[in-house]
Parts: sequence; structure tokens; C-alpha cells
Amino acid sequence: MNQWSRYAAWLAVVPLVVGGGSPRAIAADLTNQLNVPAYNNGTSGEVRDTADSLVRIGVLQADKGSLDKAIEVWQQAVELYHAIGDGQALGRTYDRIGLAYGELRKYQEAEDALRRRLAIARDNQDFRGQVYGLNNVGTIMLQRGNLREARPAFQEAMEIAQSIRHLEGEGLSLSNLGLVEAGLGNHAQAVKLYEEALTLRRQAADPSGEATTYNNLGDAYRALGQYRDTIRSYGVGLRLARVSRDRRNQYHAIDGLVETYRRFGPTSRAVDLLEERLELSRALENSRQEFRTLKTFAEFYQEQGNTAAAISFYQRAIPLARTLGFSQEEALMASELNLLTVNAGARR
Repeated sequence: MNQWSRYAAWLAVVPLVVGGGSPRAIAADLTNQLNVPAYNNGTSGEVRDTADSLVRIGVLQADKGSLDKAIEVWQQAVELYHAIGDGQALGRTYDRIGLAYGELRKYQEAEDALRRRLAIARDNQDFRGQVYGLNNVGTIMLQRGNLREARPAFQEAMEIAQSIRHLEGEGLSLSNLGLVEAGLGNHAQAVKLYEEALTLRRQAADPSGEATTYNNLGDAYRALGQYRDTIRSYGVGLRLARVSRDRRNQYHAIDGLVETYRRFGPTSRAVDLLEERLELSRALENSRQEFRTLKTFAEFYQEQGNTAAAISFYQRAIPLARTLGFSQEEALMASELNLLTVNAGARR
């Protein structure tokens, strides 16, 4: 059996492992993720199809929170794209690998992958690829706290996008420059950049990009204490994320709204949104996000003085933390649960 046949045989059984969950709740999401476009530069055949399938499977794994598995699958796709000489697909797959490493806080691995992506784009005179590559390198620098190093990457991306009249790239770069300003504490300047970015992202018909910028805008308004604008921005971001099935932005918008409603009310809206978050994480079989939701529920009810509900959610969150290997958080929650249980017993 040759190399490509081994990959094809492996693919034949993987969907049986990746699928599952409630068919009614998850069917639309699976359909959407399986429709990730192929990175076709004119190549075709068994190797091409196998590589594209690996990319899609990696997306499904990432949606479930299994980032290590997603990276492993995407690295196999990289080998195949390299073998058939598809630089564009190779670069975009390195994008996915780099950003996944970033989420895992493996920043050196993330930067290595993203710089490879950028080098491929430069070698191929792929200007759009350079725009995205520079933005992704800058994003990892932001995550590492290197704000002043991130800014030149975003500015260069902006200049290239303007030179080729790439509205989507301009909007992305402006939005990321807003993140730099926000990171430096210049939230009013960040708002201006986000507003400019929104105009471009609307013109580019980029709903997922719009959702990202609206959520960033919500973060900035929250930092400025402008809570009506905060709720409006997160609300639009959530609506766009739902429509475009952008799960990352859906979580971001919900988290921003929950924090705002926890502080200023009505708290019933926080409960409704946390229920949506819990349903989403379970539908996608994303244990990490389910854990975060259960933990937030427990903390929320503890703040509200609803001891019985807080105990119930801590009891559900702790085993999940253990399964995920979150030992520090497991210990902290166990301590809170013990304290709540003792106090509840003393009041009886």
C-alpha cells in the first residue's frame, strides 16, 4: 500500500470518530464545516482530494476543541500539498496550524508556522497571502504581549492591501491595529480604528470579519465604561456570528454580554446567554468550552447567593476539569465547593 493509499484508507474511518452528538443539533454545523473550500491551484487527483479532506477533518477537530488532533491532521495535509507543489494551499494550512498553536499558547511553534506561511506567500508573489500572513504573525505577537512589534506587521499588511485594493485585507489590518491601541490602553483611538474597519468589512461583505470587529468594539466600549454601546456592539457581533456560524465570535460576544449583564443587569439575560453557550459547546462536543460555561455558571450563582445552584454547577465542572487536565482550576473549584457545602450545612 503506497503513502496516498494509506491516507485514503485512514480517511475512510475517521468520520466515524469525528461525528456524533445530537444529529438534529449538530447537522447544520457539520455541513457548514465540511464545506470549507478546497485550496485548488489547478491540481487534481487522489492526493489533492485527500489533502483537502484532511483540512476539513482538522476543522471539525478544532471546532470540538481538539486542537492538538487538528494540528496533527493539518500537518499531514501539509505533506501532501508540498508533494503536489500547491503553495497557496500549503500557506493557508500553515495559517490554521499557527493559529491553533496560538490558542494552545505554544507561541514559538505558532510563530514558526506563520512565518513559513508568510515566506511561501512572498516567494510566490502572493500579495493577498502576504496580507493574511502578516496579520497572523502580528496576531501571535499580540498574544505574546509584543504590541510594538505587532504594529509594523499590521501596518505593512495594510499598505499591501491598499496597493492591491483588497478591502477585506484592509478591514482586517485596521481592526488589528485597533487591537494594538487597545492593548496600549488607547481605547478611544481603538474605537476610531474599529469604526473605520467596519466600513471596509461591510463593503467587502465579510460578516465574520464584521463580527470580530464588533466584538473588539464591545471590548473597547466596556473598557471605556460606555455600557449601552458595549451591549449594542456585542449584540451585533453575536447576531453576525450566529448567521455566519462563526463559533469563535459567538463565544466572544456571549462572554462580553454575560460579563456586562452580570455587572449591570438584568441578570436574567446573563442566564439566557450562558444557556446558549452551554448548548453550543455540547452540540459541537467542545469539552473545553463546556467546562468554561459550567465554571462561569457556578461563579455567577455564587455571586447571586444561590448556593444550591452554585454547588450543582461546581459538581458538574470539576470532573470535566479533571478529564481535561486542568489541575489548578480543579483544585480551586474543589476548594470553593467545599466552602459552599460547609456554609450550606451550617445554615441548616
